[in-house]
Amino acid sequence: MPFQKLAKNSAYYSRYQTKYKRRREGKTDYYARKRLITQAKNKYNAPKYRLVVRFTNRDIIMQIVSSEISGDKVLVAAYSHELRAYGINHGLTNWSAAYATGLLIARRVLSKLGLDKDFVGVEEADGEFTLTEAAETENGERRPFKAFLDVGLARTSTGARVFGALKGASDGGILVPHSEKRFPGYDIESKELDAETLRKYIYGGHVAEYMETLADDDEERYSSQFAKYIEDDVEADALEDLYTEAHKAIREDPFKKVEGEGEKKTKEEWKAISKKYQTPRLSKAEKAARVQAKIQKILAEE
Repeated sequence: MPFQKLAKNSAYYSRYQTKYKRRREGKTDYYARKRLITQAKNKYNAPKYRLVVRFTNRDIIMQIVSSEISGDKVLVAAYSHELRAYGINHGLTNWSAAYATGLLIARRVLSKLGLDKDFVGVEEADGEFTLTEAAETENGERRPFKAFLDVGLARTSTGARVFGALKGASDGGILVPHSEKRFPGYDIESKELDAETLRKYIYGGHVAEYMETLADDDEERYSSQFAKYIEDDVEADALEDLYTEAHKAIREDPFKKVEGEGEKKTKEEWKAISKKYQTPRLSKAEKAARVQAKIQKILAEE
């Protein structure tokens, strides 16, 4: 029998270092995180902000976050389900919703910091590539609020929704360093961005095209896939106006709430709600009676 070297010997295990919990769970890319949160010493401990974008099956979560020794601190947050307050009730995870959510968080953070009047961003999205620049104020030149895009573990392929959120935040008036290479409409050969294609995505034109195609080719699939749109009488032609109005409303009031939301409940009300989802614990006598009932049921079936 040939000699076989033991690869993982006692020396290996004595030096083995367990990875961080979130790395083991596959939740955090610490290589990327280290570079996103490391701040230069000559910044005198000034917070370095990240524009965190995360997608779930039903929602888009966006946060402006800074990192401290004690943990991450969230300055402002915005969610795509909040877009219902601005008239967007459907497709809350698509590219256009990502743009609107980015616009929402940008206007929120600037309003909170008192910079919304100095940095208005792109008031009417035209699909052109722009970066927020310094603004002239009464006290001289003011640099824009700066945040770095944090996409987590999402794939950064061309046209991905995370870049819709980035574009919305950039057009909203905050500085997020980026290039046009990952926006839909960018041609890798000519190295130019087709502004018309990008504008179509911002205003839901790609969704409208798909709706029209399905309506012509497969009526049954159209009625099932866009059932909620049909129920609310939202047609393909109306999508651009819907998003245009939503963008205007976001700029007017970035803290608007959906009617009925935000109402404070008492401790007793929350307790009653939580009890609805709790399985009551059985006593010993109840458990014994339950077992006997199951036995009798089995005997009766035989």
